[in-house]
Amino acid sequence: MTLPMGGRLPIPDFQTLMRPLLKHLSDGSDHSNQETVAVLADEFHLSDGERTQLLPSGKQSVFSNRVAWAKSHLKQAGLIESPRWSVYRISARGLSLLQDTDGPINIKILSQFPEYQEFRSKKAVEVEAIKEVPADDEMTPEEHIEYGHKQIRQRLSIEILDRIKKCPPDFFERLVVDLIVAMGYGGSRSDAGRAIGKAGDGGIDGIVKEDRLGLDVIYIQAKRWEGTVGRPEIQKFAGALQGQKARKGIFITTSSFTKEARDFASFIDTKVILIDGAQLSELLIDYGVGVTRGDVYEIKRIDLDYFSVDE
Repeated sequence: MTLPMGGRLPIPDFQTLMRPLLKHLSDGSDHSNQETVAVLADEFHLSDGERTQLLPSGKQSVFSNRVAWAKSHLKQAGLIESPRWSVYRISARGLSLLQDTDGPINIKILSQFPEYQEFRSKKAVEVEAIKEVPADDEMTPEEHIEYGHKQIRQRLSIEILDRIKKCPPDFFERLVVDLIVAMGYGGSRSDAGRAIGKAGDGGIDGIVKEDRLGLDVIYIQAKRWEGTVGRPEIQKFAGALQGQKARKGIFITTSSFTKEARDFASFIDTKVILIDGAQLSELLIDYGVGVTRGDVYEIKRIDLDYFSVDE
């Protein structure tokens, strides 16, 4: 790496880190976050001050945060894998990209991969897709905060879904219970817990109260799914609801639904709500299930009433 005059490099942005990060992982071994951050900091000749420089929150270093963002994007492009929490290794695609390209690896390069295109354009997660940050002079400070918040929320949503898919099935059932109760359904936590997974009746995994008095009930199917859920599965669920003379049902999956499945659910008389993995992770964030509050930035404005004085 060629250093500028004076032998110093600024703390690199996350796109600049992508190729060095892939090169670091190119030995095919598993590498921890801590190890990767240290190796890249050495490669960029960061000073002790630059290595420990913190974000405004004071809870994470600027450099480790940028390494994490680089890993997140590379993972969505299928260039690296995470066999377990906080450990990464390069994929066959990542090795091929290193061998076939010489220049920087950045968002433009990643956009050639279908998985990354889907990640960038996904509409189910109801936030704007991640894109290059506009120039500083094109956004107000408030816009910077809003834009950054949306990026952080989208990455959190993806991490939540990855975690859910790696957890055992009974954990997923408990998670659904916690979400339903947090949203105000299911009566008490114990009521909902007894209902989920106990019905075992032709495509129905559980029954919960719609309200605390139990004036109506909601039938639920909660399945971790690898492939896209198609119309036949929704038809099976709808048939099970009809067999119970049920009027309402929720089908929750960690994957997604085909257009045919969504069309079928919207046309039938029985009210069937489809919640895919992207929406599930968003609901978990909104209702505080499986997440904790991080940094809070309080923005204050002038109190015009206080300064309203008679001349």
